[in-house]
Amino acid sequence: MKLSVVIPVYNSEVTIKALVYSLLDLLDPYNPEIVLVNDASRDNSETICENLARENDRVKFISLRKNMGEHNAVICGLNYCTGSYIAIIDDDLQNPPSEIIALLHKAKKYKFDVVYAKYEVKQHSLFRNFCSSITNKCATYLIGKPPGLYLSSFKVISKEIVEDITSYKGPFPYIDALILRCTGNIGSEKVQHDDRKHGKSNYTIRKLLSLYLNIFINFSYKPLRIVTVSGIIISIVSFITTLYIIYEKLFLKNLTPGWTFITIMMLFSVGVTFVVIGLLGEYIGKILMALNNSPQYTIKKKINLDTYTETIITPEYARKAV
Repeated sequence: MKLSVVIPVYNSEVTIKALVYSLLDLLDPYNPEIVLVNDASRDNSETICENLARENDRVKFISLRKNMGEHNAVICGLNYCTGSYIAIIDDDLQNPPSEIIALLHKAKKYKFDVVYAKYEVKQHSLFRNFCSSITNKCATYLIGKPPGLYLSSFKVISKEIVEDITSYKGPFPYIDALILRCTGNIGSEKVQHDDRKHGKSNYTIRKLLSLYLNIFINFSYKPLRIVTVSGIIISIVSFITTLYIIYEKLFLKNLTPGWTFITIMMLFSVGVTFVVIGLLGEYIGKILMALNNSPQYTIKKKINLDTYTETIITPEYARKAV
């Protein structure tokens, strides 16, 4: 059996070499294939990944021309995997490489299509844990995630599901939504989660907001349903308010018809209107980019892949202490 490992790489010059060496050592019985996808890192990650690929033909390297985001980098790597199972792991060493074996054994034993990592204790910051909680709750409502399932970026996927995932050609992939769209045969396995040894998370507030919009807009119609229901509620409230004002004017002879309340309702309605316009604009913008065939990624360089024309010298791998 051949096991592929996809690693989206971004600003990980300190950790990526140790991670690759560790994977090659631990996964040697599984004939590993390591696919590194450099998402336009700003540090020396590209050079390090290129050297790793040149010294070992089991390491494949793809460098993207511009930063496309984690999920785009992952789907790029999935397109070049040849293993029976494919593991996806982050580049920061918070997920011990040895835990891939536990995920793989769970998938093979119970014939799961996908096995997600489940952490007993997550070694993230409070802000990151809070955002992850929001993401999972949104995913439960918007894309039909089972309530007890944690959508970790660390997972093992069967080759058949990867083929279904990579058939999606839209410019804004969200890997977990594509998985849930393809299969319900999903398991989870408790694994260790280590402290971050170097740097900090690359997920900024802007990137998290972009991820949420990706879930909301690309893979669910429910935001439009929420807007529709909100519009109905506002219309009903406005109608009741109108009846009250007419009753107050005709029967109570009240010279103070509640203009404050009306003003508040008008401002609220205007605010909702702008939200609706913005939401529709997001949908239209996504549709326009899809119709224009906006690419999921653009590749600058490949090493140890069939389509790469340069002659690659790949000496026998010598295990090194890091």
